Amino acid sequence: MTTHAPDILCIGSVLWDMIGRCDVPMQAGNDKPGRIRLIPGGVALNIAMTLAGLGMRPALLSVVGQDAEGTALAAECTRLGLDTTHLTRAPDLPTDRYMAIETPDGLLAAIADAHSLEQAGARILSPLIEGPLGTPQAPYAGRIALDGNLTEALLAEIAAHPAFARADLRIAPASPGKATRLSAFLRAGRGTLYVNLEEACLLCEAPFTSAAEAARALVERGAARALVTHGGAPCCDATADASHTETPPPVTVTRVTGAGDTFMAAHIAAERDGFDRPEALRRALAAAATHVSGGT
Repeated sequence: MTTHAPDILCIGSVLWDMIGRCDVPMQAGNDKPGRIRLIPGGVALNIAMTLAGLGMRPALLSVVGQDAEGTALAAECTRLGLDTTHLTRAPDLPTDRYMAIETPDGLLAAIADAHSLEQAGARILSPLIEGPLGTPQAPYAGRIALDGNLTEALLAEIAAHPAFARADLRIAPASPGKATRLSAFLRAGRGTLYVNLEEACLLCEAPFTSAAEAARALVERGAARALVTHGGAPCCDATADASHTETPPPVTVTRVTGAGDTFMAAHIAAERDGFDRPEALRRALAAAATHVSGGT
């Protein structure tokens, strides 16, 4: 466990990723050779690991079980330099897991077993609401990376809760299926949203063909700021005052899981380092390109 105070809180899923990768195209029902890896994962943990690699000091607010998987995962987080002081260890819940199959064409299928995070609910937020990180009377004023694996009700509570009123909220939906859970932040006009084009379309209940169009629509619907990615096509960072579009560097895609998390973390770190919006966007896209091409 780090002895330094955290400079960002990562709230959301912390789990084990089981990722199967095949080097040839697959279809449903196929049985092909490949590689299977068990690695620390979950949106909040992926973001935290990337931030730590970029020189930041992330603290995790999430839940793992007191089972063997949870003990091993908490130990690995500590080894990676993440602050687990405020990580909830639940005796009544198993450690969450995620399983995915990836091919050269992208993600074939995935199952997220994040029921423990949903069941833990507001328990994971107690350090921000009851201290020591903050209270409604003395809100936490630092950066928070938040993912949409929390329940819709809990996300809506965070969007309006006074304990989060001064935080620099950076929010990701976790997956297209959970994108609409972020609607409360549109209504509240809070936070910076990091979504892909599909997720933006779901949030706005409208079809878009470009990231720039989608980002502007999110701002019009109430987002304080929206960053929309679209694979290898141009990405857009929009606010009510201005927008900036940047094209990712071309790469050969060898993995997709965690690409959005890498983009978000690299963008947060770049802005922490004082880079302006265009340069922060370029650095985030470069980091995501390195990730999907198989680099570190």
